[in-house]
Amino acid sequence: MTLTIPDGMGGFRDIRYAEATAGARSYGKALLAAAEVDPRIVCLGADLSQPTQTTYFRDTLPERFFMVGIQEANMVGVAGGMARAGDIPFAHSFCVFITRRVYDQVAMQVAYPKLPVKLVGFIPGLTTELGVSHQAIDDIALMRALPNMAVIEPSGPEQVGAAVAAALAFDGPVYLRLSLSKGAPDETTPLQQFELGRGTIMREGADVAVVTSGAMVGHALEAAEMLERENLSATVVNMASIKPLDSALVARLARSHKMVVTYENHSTIGGLGSAVAEVIALSGSTPRFAMVGVNDVFAEGGSTPYLFGKYGLTAGDLYRAVKGLAN
Repeated sequence: MTLTIPDGMGGFRDIRYAEATAGARSYGKALLAAAEVDPRIVCLGADLSQPTQTTYFRDTLPERFFMVGIQEANMVGVAGGMARAGDIPFAHSFCVFITRRVYDQVAMQVAYPKLPVKLVGFIPGLTTELGVSHQAIDDIALMRALPNMAVIEPSGPEQVGAAVAAALAFDGPVYLRLSLSKGAPDETTPLQQFELGRGTIMREGADVAVVTSGAMVGHALEAAEMLERENLSATVVNMASIKPLDSALVARLARSHKMVVTYENHSTIGGLGSAVAEVIALSGSTPRFAMVGVNDVFAEGGSTPYLFGKYGLTAGDLYRAVKGLAN
């Protein structure tokens, strides 16, 4: 299977990436496959090879793997320098460290000169048991605000290969926000294409449009089934391209649905919900609107199910938000 990945600007920068990563469900394997066809790709790590799935790259292409230690700011600066020298660097850490901790370096050494540095973050939002210091609830807001920066959050292993190809095809910096997969990826889930600047409708409905991304796509589809039993029909959109956003699709959904709800594992301030709200406000449409996400609070340590339950991120919370709008 070959996924044809447009570059979002009407052309194709390098079809080899799409061909190389087409069947990959693991981020690490997708990156390695792309690197094997393009010698410009280099891999940088901050002492997190195992959780960022970069052991495949390290063990296969050690001469292009650079471990800089626990110093993400320096890693981003190194990546910027390598990009100026003609490389395509992929820099890895946890989401909160590859964005908030190194924000000035990303802004001035990557985004401002529009270099092809790909920042790859793992464990987004509240999907960590490592406590508040590791919870990335503002990373999308930070990266969205930077000129030249693209922001991608694939729904899961079924879309990660296409997302890596699209990140490579984009001639500029990218923030790739990934969830850690537990165990082997489900090979029965159909692979999904990805195009920068385009959302994917996963389910068609008439009453409410749910716009979501990342691992929340699965929860949104679960909530849609719950709503169907209440005679509420839901459209579910996988908005893996958070920036650039598919503004045309959002505006169309706002015109064709009575309700629009965003659903994200991130603060409701500055993330996907804010991006969708901006488009709706400028479109002149007036659907009933709600955002389901982290409501401007720091969380606490705990398991993902516990945190999702306490901070209102479960499929049931999305269901109740839609029911509340409908009543």
